[in-house]
Amino acid sequence: MTKTYRLDDGRQTLVLASENDRLPQVVYWGSSLSADESLEVLAAAHVIDVTGGMLDENPDVSLCPEAARSFSGQAGLIVSDANGRPLLPKFQFTDAVQKEDFLYLSYWDENTQIGLHFSFKTDHETHVISCETHLQASDPVHLHWLAAPVMPAPQLSNDMIDVSGRWCDEFQLKRTPWSTGAHVRDNRTGRTGHEHFPGLLIPGTGATNTQGECYGFHYGWSGGHTMIAEELQDGRRQVQWGHARGTQIAPATRIQTAPLYLTYSDTGLNGCAVSYQRHLRDRIVTWPKPDTPRPVHYNCWEAVYFNHKWPVLKDIAERAAHLGAERFVLDDGWFGLRDDDTTSLADWIIDARKYPYGLTPLIDHVHSLGMTFGLWFEPEMISEDSDVYRAHPEWALGPQDQIQGRQQKVLNMALPQVRDFLYDRISTVLRDNSIDYVKWDHNRVLPMPDAAQAYGTYALFDRLRADFPLVEIESCASGGGRIDFGIMSRTQRVWLSDSNDALERLRIQHDAALFLPSAVTGSHVGPRHCHTSGRTLDITFRAWVAAQRHMGFEMDPRELDTRETEVLMRVTQWWKDNRAWMRMADILRLDSADPAVIAEQQQDPSGARFVVFAGKAATSAQISPRPLKLTALDPAAMYEITLANRDEVVGLSRGTTALKERDLVLSGKYLMNHGVTLPWSFPERMWVVEGTRL
Repeated sequence: MTKTYRLDDGRQTLVLASENDRLPQVVYWGSSLSADESLEVLAAAHVIDVTGGMLDENPDVSLCPEAARSFSGQAGLIVSDANGRPLLPKFQFTDAVQKEDFLYLSYWDENTQIGLHFSFKTDHETHVISCETHLQASDPVHLHWLAAPVMPAPQLSNDMIDVSGRWCDEFQLKRTPWSTGAHVRDNRTGRTGHEHFPGLLIPGTGATNTQGECYGFHYGWSGGHTMIAEELQDGRRQVQWGHARGTQIAPATRIQTAPLYLTYSDTGLNGCAVSYQRHLRDRIVTWPKPDTPRPVHYNCWEAVYFNHKWPVLKDIAERAAHLGAERFVLDDGWFGLRDDDTTSLADWIIDARKYPYGLTPLIDHVHSLGMTFGLWFEPEMISEDSDVYRAHPEWALGPQDQIQGRQQKVLNMALPQVRDFLYDRISTVLRDNSIDYVKWDHNRVLPMPDAAQAYGTYALFDRLRADFPLVEIESCASGGGRIDFGIMSRTQRVWLSDSNDALERLRIQHDAALFLPSAVTGSHVGPRHCHTSGRTLDITFRAWVAAQRHMGFEMDPRELDTRETEVLMRVTQWWKDNRAWMRMADILRLDSADPAVIAEQQQDPSGARFVVFAGKAATSAQISPRPLKLTALDPAAMYEITLANRDEVVGLSRGTTALKERDLVLSGKYLMNHGVTLPWSFPERMWVVEGTRL
């Protein structure tokens, strides 16, 4: 007997089928099927043949492949009883609940007394399917591995794209060819990590940013994860996601995965990217003040570091406000005896040496300048040289003789008394001061991975959010070390990278846009001489790269000369003039004919307007610029395009390229099939092209 289930969202169809009440498997995932498609015939057509050297029937690549049913690949569940004896359940159907946008399936194994439940939820606007696996047991069990609903990977695909990285070079896209066996990312850092962002894209053969099929996966969890992409000997492919293996240490009767976010695109990688951007911005993030424009940030870290002096901070705040900043963030160094990074973490009491009257005078001054005030915390960390550690060394996670990171240890967030203490200290600061924004940092990996740490951190976030609902929170972890949909359901902004080098940021932002929208992605204009790369970059390039995302400044404004001040104020005003529509814009990565050019098109969902950022990251191999093809326009419509920064044309650009002198009216078909011809420029420069549909 065959049972079938179908989910649709207007762009993709997902079909599940099961035989003889076994766990179902995905028999179709792709472009929308017609309503009259026979699911029983489809399930039958999905069956592959067997030949010599094979079992007489191919074991199902089910939503949780079962070792007890002769499945020889990676099983979806590895579990043992309280005594460590392996359990091998064989699940049977018990119940199904289906509504228009929701499916819940239940299965039970009588022998081991373990049940599995699978939930799926579609979204007809973002085209993201959210799904989870839930385990329940009559008696506590030790979990070694539990996969979120297991999905097939397409056959007509040569490789997969997953994400690696490091400090100051996050979101490195890695292409791995499919081959027999498993490609595994096992993130055991205890946080999302620079090294293993939990995202995967599987492009169809020949797919690019703008065309072809692509399948997307994101695991929304902040505590370390495992991803397994496996090709079986028979050619079938499966993709599994779950918490990092072996990190759910305590025996339990109820265990669940984090949500796995799935999407399918027939418009290249951009289709997946837009779905994730919209879903994160419109479904995951909860905005404290949704109708308030995203404010221009100023963060004082790279201006003063730990050297907090009232006259300097007062002067810097005044200069930042003059440049156009609307939020002033006081970074590390305001508490305890925090004169460097060796001391005082976890104390969270205002340093009376630096602030004898508390933070109020600085906050009042910031407010008088028309800016709101934000403050840095690193709640999950503790310094050995702190009053809290001297009183409670047992609150530190891991052994006493562990290797430290940034001269600090990690608090054990699984302990309720630790969470209560942190809540009391942080809430006191928030209640006693007019603080609109918290930069929440996490500057080292855990001494060992433990899912309970992430659950405890989530609990603290949730408690603070409940009591301070109007305070916006930024997720920072030495830059982009904790970015995922799990943490973003509790925060509103990410610090994408500690690199304020615009050249590095150009690439990082471009690749992160496969998952992150502009509204949550902080990007700051850094110092003329970058503190993390040593590179010196022109203010025009630094300003326009920051204007691609949620704009801010992090240089010492006292270093700016007259020209730099004028350029920064002009670009900042441009960003303010456009931020309302750009907040909701889709970021579309362009297929550049010149590898030296990293380009994107931010487009209003209605298609009425767009802006193209074309950054020249290196010297081109050819001497003249290649036309840059746009995407997602109406081929029959006419568009007026203008070069927003034509005043930045240099003397070596000697030709008659039309955009240098005037606006142009061109068809969508021309702009997509031929492209925009831009002026010549030096490397490390950005062209900004605005377009309006007529």
